[in-house]
Amino acid sequence: MGTGRSVRESLLDAAASLLVERGYRGVRMRDVAAAAGVSRQTVYNEFGDKWGLAQAVVVRDNERYLDGIDAALSAHDDLYSAVTAAVMYTLETSADDQLKKAVLTGAGGDELLPLLTTQAEPVLFTASARIAEHALRHWPDLDRDAVTEIADAAVRLTMSHLMLPSGPPERFADFVARMVTRYVAVKG
Repeated sequence: MGTGRSVRESLLDAAASLLVERGYRGVRMRDVAAAAGVSRQTVYNEFGDKWGLAQAVVVRDNERYLDGIDAALSAHDDLYSAVTAAVMYTLETSADDQLKKAVLTGAGGDELLPLLTTQAEPVLFTASARIAEHALRHWPDLDRDAVTEIADAAVRLTMSHLMLPSGPPERFADFVARMVTRYVAVKG
C-alpha cells in the first residue's frame, strides 16, 4: 500500500466515510480495514482501538479546517476582517461537512460528540494555539497573552455556535470579530 502515511490516510478516509454513512455504532474495525485494503490488525496497530481511530479522524478533520482558517486569516490585512472571514469559513464549511454533522448531531448515536465537547482538548488546544500563532505572525505587535486568551475564547464560542446556532452566521461572525478586536485593543 506504500508509505506508513498513506496507509494511515487510507484508514482515516475509510473510517470517516463509514462514520458518515453508519455512525459510530455502525463502524467496525474489519470494515475500515476492508475499505482501506489492509488487515484488521493493521487498523488496531495504527490506532489501538475504535475510539482511537475516531479521535484520529476528528483531529485530522480539525487540521483541514485549520488550513482553511489559516488561508482566511491570511487573505486580510486587518484583524477584524480576518476574524470575520475565518469564522464565516468555519460556519460555511461546517454546514456542508457530513463528518462534522455526524459528530455534532450524533448520527447513529452520540458517542462522538465528546470529541468536540467534554473531551475536546486535542481539538481545542490545537485550534486555539494554531490560530494564535498565525495571528501573532501576521500582526506581531499584538500582545501574546491577549491573543492566546482571545483565540481560545473565540474557538470555544464558535464551536458552541456550531452546536447551537444563536443567529445568522454573518451576525455571529461580526460579533466574534468585534469581541476579538476589542479585547486585543484593551489588553494591548
